[in-house]
Amino acid sequence: MNTIPTTPEARASRPASAWDLPRPFGTRTLLVLLLVIVAGFFAGQRVELGRMLSLTGEGVLAAVGLRDDSQVLSGLGSIARSLFPPQISEQTEVARIEGFDRNRLPWFSRVETIETHEPKLNPETLQMEDRVERREVLVEPLGYLWHVAVKMLETFEIAVWATLIAIVLSAPLAWCSARNYAPNRLAYGLARSVVGLFRAVPELVSALFLVLAYGFGPIAGVLALALHSAGFLGKFYAEDIETADDKPQEALRAIGASKLKVMRFAVLPQVMPQFIAYTLYVLDRNVRMATVVGLVGAGGIGQELKGRYDMYNYAHVGTILIAIFLTVLVLDRVAARLRSRYG
Repeated sequence: MNTIPTTPEARASRPASAWDLPRPFGTRTLLVLLLVIVAGFFAGQRVELGRMLSLTGEGVLAAVGLRDDSQVLSGLGSIARSLFPPQISEQTEVARIEGFDRNRLPWFSRVETIETHEPKLNPETLQMEDRVERREVLVEPLGYLWHVAVKMLETFEIAVWATLIAIVLSAPLAWCSARNYAPNRLAYGLARSVVGLFRAVPELVSALFLVLAYGFGPIAGVLALALHSAGFLGKFYAEDIETADDKPQEALRAIGASKLKVMRFAVLPQVMPQFIAYTLYVLDRNVRMATVVGLVGAGGIGQELKGRYDMYNYAHVGTILIAIFLTVLVLDRVAARLRSRYG
């Protein structure tokens, strides 16, 4: 039976025709690949991939001038015109402000009188007449920008507290989910089941039920993100604990160290860079997901986004999207610096 030469001298002493190289794939691999392609084709039909490619192609052709119009291009253009310019100022009717004091206006704000012309029916002549109505409004040039900043800060606080609670919950789960540190099989199975349950329920679904339990506000958002994140961190932490180098652990066990001391002095120094990277990733993800859970009333900027979208205030929506983008961008840069320093 021919074998593959393992050293450069052996390969040089045999002609290339005598080499017996294994095939990179066989008949079974080809059959599996064929089944995957067929299944992917039918799955693509169910999710309308063909229509997606057709509409995208029409949009690209319209963008370069090879087609008159495109549904996709028209829709994107309409969205862009609605979102920009973003809303920065805010106007509030003075009559709706409780305890309004003209002598104590917010910074840079002013009171203006706005005239509106509205057709109304004259009960005496039964004719429609154009009437002028005057109302006073408080104009704050940076009012809505400040409001979005406050909501964005609340979103970040939701993400931070959700991450901290997730770390606390995932620590015992990771200990019991690691096969080499679980107290017994029962604890191992229960911990793995809890971790799987937390990961299986999406944040948006759990936020829907938590809003029913705790009401509208950030509490539901914090708990929804914390439970889902605890599942991910528990799984990642446990896998790193299981795959840590066993030689330092054996050395500490040989001198009678307890499991806790072995974890502290032999395992954590090895896995801490990965733990920090996982935690920063979860924090970054929670900032983005805090926006999503806010759509169902779980506090943060998402709740403001949903309200403005429902009222067709698309300029306000544009301001919110810009704020979310800038926050995620800054957080990504900070996380990258922390990973490079501690990773």
